[in-house]
Amino acid sequence: MSSDKIKLPVSYMGNFAYDICVEDSFDRLEDEIVNLGLSGRKVCVVSETNVAPLYLDEVIKVFEKVSDNVTSFVFNAGEQFKTLDTVRELYTFLIEKHFDRNDFLVALGGGVTGDLTGYAAATYLRGVSFIQIPTTLLAQNDSSIGGKTGVDFDAYKNMVGAFHQPILVYINYNTLKTLDERVYLSGMGEVIKHGLIKNYKEYVWLKENADKVINLDKEALEHLLVESLSVKKNVVENDPLEKGERALLNFGHTIGHAIEKHIDFKLYHGECVAIGMVLAARISADRGFITEDDYNDIIMTLEKYKLPTNTRALGLSDEDIATIVANTKNDKKMDADTVKFVLLNQMGNAIVDRTVTTDIMKDVITRQN
Repeated sequence: MSSDKIKLPVSYMGNFAYDICVEDSFDRLEDEIVNLGLSGRKVCVVSETNVAPLYLDEVIKVFEKVSDNVTSFVFNAGEQFKTLDTVRELYTFLIEKHFDRNDFLVALGGGVTGDLTGYAAATYLRGVSFIQIPTTLLAQNDSSIGGKTGVDFDAYKNMVGAFHQPILVYINYNTLKTLDERVYLSGMGEVIKHGLIKNYKEYVWLKENADKVINLDKEALEHLLVESLSVKKNVVENDPLEKGERALLNFGHTIGHAIEKHIDFKLYHGECVAIGMVLAARISADRGFITEDDYNDIIMTLEKYKLPTNTRALGLSDEDIATIVANTKNDKKMDADTVKFVLLNQMGNAIVDRTVTTDIMKDVITRQN
């Protein structure tokens, strides 16, 4: 596979919405902006304090080729700043810079930046355009796709949000080379999830090519991104507003999100999803949906990518476990006070189950703790 013009078109409600461009540099970004007819508009590049020193100047220079008015807004890095307070500061910045509905935002960074910028774009003047330039594996293969935007509210993850489609997702996978290995590999939680719920052949490829992926082999990265993005793209096209099939993307997230909140985001999102997937796989095996060999294979594959597979290192007490399970009731994916829990019906195929009780969740966390 070559990086020459890898484009995945994404539809929304049956109509073309935007392209996902997979590249190894920012060289083609200018052409994409011109093709979208964005020349001459005001641009605000939104980034955070870890990413801005690495890529902000380079990206601003690209936009300055097509616009005389390019500004930037940089906020403090970290999930704890993905809040309405930060959005409020961004609103103020845009108002003072006289941004109108013809202007657009650019999200340059990981999932926090993309979610926050997308939510601001969805709500500023009742909606302005925005571009996603994701710089982490987690954002590149998952959160930048599908138009789900949002911020955390009092540590409840993504509780305030909106659906707002980007007009372009531009992925430069060479940005992965500047990531700390743990940050990079945390994104594999979502990549492996896509294989487990929809593409078993790709899951097997991931298991067999872990060394290449970990070492950032170019062809391996292109293959991984195209396959993982294809799963996400197809699901969000089929269910753009999360009324049905899109819920399957929450495999590993119900308990994973609750753990993430309880430990105050001390583990990365993909790491918490990995733990959540193991717990969901344990329930799936208990019900006879997958075999014990399948369950152990999932653990082995996650561990190849240096992801956590249990909660032991967290030192959870019985009280902690009870709190985590209680927090699943605050999940935005609740339906009539019932948790829509995603299980594996078989390897490569997921289902939504509404019979996973709080007692079952307590039991499985306790057994893995």
